[in-house]
Amino acid sequence: MTDHKKLKAWVKKCAALCRPDKIVWIDGSAAQRARLEKESIAAGEIHRLNRKKLPGCFLHRTAINDVARTEGLTFICTPTKKDAGPTNNWMAPDKAYEKAGDIFRGSMKGRTMYVIPFSMGPVGSPFSKIGIELTDSIYVVLNMLIMTRAGDKVLKQLGTNGEFTKCLHSKADLDINRRLIMHFPQDNTIWSVGSGYGGNVLLGKKCLALRVASYQANQEGWMAEHMLIMGIEEPDGRIQYIAAAFPSACGKTNLAMMLPPKGLKKKGYKIWTVGDDIAWMRVDSDGRLWAINPESGFFGVAPGTNSKTNPNAMATVNRNTIFTNVLLKPDNTIWWEDGDESAPPEGIDWRGVPWKPGMVDDEGKTIKGAHPNSRFTAPAKQCPTISYRLEHHHGVPISAIIFGGRRAHVAPLVYEAFNWEHGVYVGATMASERTAAQFGKQGEVRRDPMAMLPFCGYNMARYFRHWLDMEKKLDKAPKIFHVNWFRQDKDGKFLWPGFGENLRILEWVLDRCNDKAGARKTPIGFVPNPTDIDMTGLKLSNDKMRELLLVDKKEWKQELKGQKEFLSRFEKDLPQGIKRQYLLLKKRLGV
Repeated sequence: MTDHKKLKAWVKKCAALCRPDKIVWIDGSAAQRARLEKESIAAGEIHRLNRKKLPGCFLHRTAINDVARTEGLTFICTPTKKDAGPTNNWMAPDKAYEKAGDIFRGSMKGRTMYVIPFSMGPVGSPFSKIGIELTDSIYVVLNMLIMTRAGDKVLKQLGTNGEFTKCLHSKADLDINRRLIMHFPQDNTIWSVGSGYGGNVLLGKKCLALRVASYQANQEGWMAEHMLIMGIEEPDGRIQYIAAAFPSACGKTNLAMMLPPKGLKKKGYKIWTVGDDIAWMRVDSDGRLWAINPESGFFGVAPGTNSKTNPNAMATVNRNTIFTNVLLKPDNTIWWEDGDESAPPEGIDWRGVPWKPGMVDDEGKTIKGAHPNSRFTAPAKQCPTISYRLEHHHGVPISAIIFGGRRAHVAPLVYEAFNWEHGVYVGATMASERTAAQFGKQGEVRRDPMAMLPFCGYNMARYFRHWLDMEKKLDKAPKIFHVNWFRQDKDGKFLWPGFGENLRILEWVLDRCNDKAGARKTPIGFVPNPTDIDMTGLKLSNDKMRELLLVDKKEWKQELKGQKEFLSRFEKDLPQGIKRQYLLLKKRLGV
C-alpha cells in the first residue's frame, strides 16, 4: 500500500464509482504475477501456450468488435475546442466526465479492481513520469508488467505527495456503442471504458506516453514523440544514435532491430535497439538533445514479422510473451500470416473458431487465421540487440532525426533538410500512401505530421511551434532527414531492397552529421550522389539508383498543392516558420 493521501483518496473515489468486489494492489513480484496468470487462465481470459516451445507465453483473444485503436472514439478533453485543434476529436471536460462516468458506474461489480503503479521511463529518471492505472482486466495488468516498470518500487519513488497520471480503465460490457477513450491533459487524467484492446487500455502507452505527455512536454520544454531510437556502433566503439518517425506500415520496428547487410559486414557495424515506438527527448546540460524510451517492452504487429523482415523480433518473442488475436495450432503453438511457417492444415483462428487454409466468407474473401492487427507483447530485455542504455537515466544523445513515409513516387530514397526550421516543415508535411491493408482508397495520400496525427494531445499548430522553439534551447541541434524505402518503378516494383540494406542510408545520414559525406543541393534538400552511398555487395543498377534519388520538379509542384491544402486546416494558428518554409519551397520549385 501507500501513505500517499491523494492517491488513496482517488482510488477510493474511483472504487465508489465502479463498485468492484475487491481491490488488489500490484506489487510487481514474480509470485503475484504467477497467481494472476493462474487466475486469468481459470477465467478463460488467457490461454497458456506450449511450455517447451514457447515457455512463459500466453494467447489472448479480444472481442471481435475490439481489435484496434478506436480513433473515432478517442477524445481530447480540453476547456476549448481550439486547445484540441482541428486534427483531434474534442469533448468538453464536464461532458466527457459525465458521459464516461455513466458507463463506469457499477462497471466493476463482481470483478476485482487492480491498482497498477507504473513508471514510464527508468524509475527515478528525470525524464520519467509516474502513472497509476486502475483496471478490471488481468490481461491489462500482465501487459503493463511487460510494457512498463511497475509495482512497489514505483510507489516508493512516488513517495507521499508525488505527481501521478490518473488512469482509469474498465472493460465494462465491451459494447462499441459504450466505448470511450478520454484524455484530460490539464487534469493529468485518462479514462478508458468499453474496450479490452491493448492500444485503448494499456494507458501508459499511446494515451500517457504520447497524448498526455506531448501536452506536458509543450508546457515543460521537452518532446514526446512517436519515434524509434537506435544506435549504430562503429568498430572503434563509437555509437551514434538516431530517432526516427514513421506512420504505420513503414517498418519502424524492423528498422529499430535491423541486422547489418552482408555487404557492410567488413565495416564491423553493430546495431543497438533503444526503442521501437516512443521517444522522450530533453535538452541536457551539454546543449544536445537526449532521448529515452519510456517503455520496457514491445507491443508489435505479428503478421508480416518473420526471420527475413525482423529476425531479432522473432528471437524476442519466443518466451515470456503475450500473443493477442493470432491463430492457435493443434500443438498449442501459434501462427500468423507472412510469418516463418507455411499455414498449418488446421487451427483455431483469432475469433476462437475452427480454421483451415483457403476458407472464405460469404463475400468470397479469404478468412485469415490471425487478425491483421494481431499483436505480441514482449519484454525489451529479450531483444538480442537491446541497448544497455535502455535503463540509463539520461538516455542517449541524438545525432539525427529521420522522418519517413510510404511513397511510390515523389520522395527520393533520402534527403537532408537545409536547417532545423526546414526539417520541422519536412516533418509537418510528411505523408504516406494507403496500402491495401489500410482502410481507405489505395494510393490515397494521408498526411501524418511527425507520425503524430493520432497521438498529439493538443492543437497541432502549437505542436509545430513547439518544435520550432526547441531549436533555441539547443547548442547543437540534430540534423533532420527524410527517407522513403518504398519508391517504385513504372511496373510497380520496389526499387530499394530495404530491411538491413537501409543501414547504407543511415551510414550516409551519420556521415552527413559528421561532415564526411557529399550531397547535391535540390529544391527539397540535400540529396546524395549515387557515389556517396556505399553499395558494396549490393547489385543495383545505376539507372535504379538515379531513379531512387530523383527529385522531379513536376511531381513536387503537385506535392506542394497537397501540403498547402493540409496546412490550411490550421488557419491563423499555423506558425510563421512553417509558412515561411512553404514559401521558400514554392520559390525553389519555381511556382
